[in-house]
Amino acid sequence: MPFFPDIPKIQFEGPKSKNPFAFKQYNPDEVIAGKSMREQFRFAAAYWHVMRNGLADPFGGPTALMPWDDQSNSVDNALKRADVFFEFINKMDIDYYCWHDRDISPELNDLSKSNAALEKVTDHLLGLQKEHGKKLLWGTACLFAHPRYSQGAGTSPSAEVFAYGAAQIKAAMDATMKLGGEGYTFWGGREGYSTLLNTDMKRELDHLAALLHLAVDYAKTIDFKGQFYIEPKPREPSTHQYDSDSAACLNFLRQYDLMDHFKLNLETNHATLAGHTMLHEMTVAIDANALGSVDANQGDELIGWDTDQFPTDIYLTTSIMMKVLEMGGFTTGGLNFDAKRRRESHDPSDLFHAHIGGMDAFARGLKIAAAIREDGRLQNFVDKRYESWNSGIGAKIESKSISLAQINDHVLATGEPTLTSGRQEMLENLINDFI
Repeated sequence: MPFFPDIPKIQFEGPKSKNPFAFKQYNPDEVIAGKSMREQFRFAAAYWHVMRNGLADPFGGPTALMPWDDQSNSVDNALKRADVFFEFINKMDIDYYCWHDRDISPELNDLSKSNAALEKVTDHLLGLQKEHGKKLLWGTACLFAHPRYSQGAGTSPSAEVFAYGAAQIKAAMDATMKLGGEGYTFWGGREGYSTLLNTDMKRELDHLAALLHLAVDYAKTIDFKGQFYIEPKPREPSTHQYDSDSAACLNFLRQYDLMDHFKLNLETNHATLAGHTMLHEMTVAIDANALGSVDANQGDELIGWDTDQFPTDIYLTTSIMMKVLEMGGFTTGGLNFDAKRRRESHDPSDLFHAHIGGMDAFARGLKIAAAIREDGRLQNFVDKRYESWNSGIGAKIESKSISLAQINDHVLATGEPTLTSGRQEMLENLINDFI
C-alpha cells in the first residue's frame, strides 16, 4: 500500500514546466563537465529529517503530519518508517541515504536490546536497498540525544559513558558495513564544553582521539573499507565544540596522527555558525586533500542556531559546485540533504517540494559553475594575480632557495613594489553575468 498515493515519481520536465512535482533543472542523465548530473551530485536523503523530524523548534512542539507513524518507540513502527522512506527516495529518484542509528531503530535504554532492534531493522533496510536499488552513503551513531551523553560521549568526564558510546559506535559500524555503507561519520554533537571552569580540555581531546583510533583499529578487524568523516560545527548545543570548523578539525587530526584515516563532511549551516562561508570551509578542506562529503543545506544569518534549511541560494550552490569540480568531483561521499522543511510546511507533500527545490538549485549551480570554469576568465585572473611567484624572487622564495639577507639585497636594489588591483567588483560582475 503506497504512503504517497497522489504523488508520482518525480521526472525532469524542463524549465518551462509548471508542475510542482517535476524537476525544472535537474536532469539526472544530462552530462555536465564530463559526468552525468547523477554522478556529479550523488544526492542522498537524510533519514533523520525525512522520517524523524517533527519540525519542532526551541519555542514550539512538532507540527509535521506523519500519518504512517504511531509515535511508539517500537521496532514495528521503525520498520514501517523504513517502508515509507524507501517509497519516498524511490519517487524522488535519490540514489543514496544517510542515517543515525537511533533514527532508524529505537533506543531501548539497554544496549543489548537496542542492538537487537538495530539488527532487525537493518535486515529490513538491506532488503529494501536491494528491492529499490538504493545505497547507504554513510551511517553514524547518535551520541548526543540521550541524557547519558549530556556531557559528551568521547569527551565525557565519565569513563563508563565513554565506554557505552564506544560500544554504540561498534554496533553502528557493524550496521554500516552490513548495509554496504560507503562511509562512516563522526559528528561530535556534544563533544565540547559549556564552561572551562569544570573542563580538562587536554584530557577530553586525548580521549576523543583515543575513541577515533579505536574505530580505525576496529574497521581493520571487520575489513571495513569505507571512508571515515568528521563533521565540523562550532557551537549549539555546547558553548564551544572541539570540531568547530575545518581548520580546527584538520589541526586535531594532524595532532593525533589521524589525517590518513579521516576526511571532512562539511555543512553550509555549520560554516555560517562558525562565521565562515561554505566556500572558505571547502577551500580549507580541499587544500589539505581532506574534503570528502557535503551536507547540502543553508542557514539563516539572522538566526543564531542551526536552522538546516533546504538550499535555494543559487550563489551558494554555484560556489559549492565550483569547488567540487575543482577537486575533480566526489571520490567519496556526495551531497546529503541534511535539511528540514520549515515548521509551517508540515504536510507530507512538502517533503517532495523541498527536495525538488534543493536538487534543482544544485543543478543550476552545477551548470553555472561548469560554464565559469570553461570560460576561464576567473581562473586566468587569479593565475595572473600571482604570476610574480612563477619566476624571479617569487620562485626563489617558494623553492626556499634564497636567504633573508638575499631578499633584503633584492629589495634594496629594486625599490618600492607596486600592486595591481584585486578587481573584486569586476569579478563579482563576471559571476553575475553567468547567474
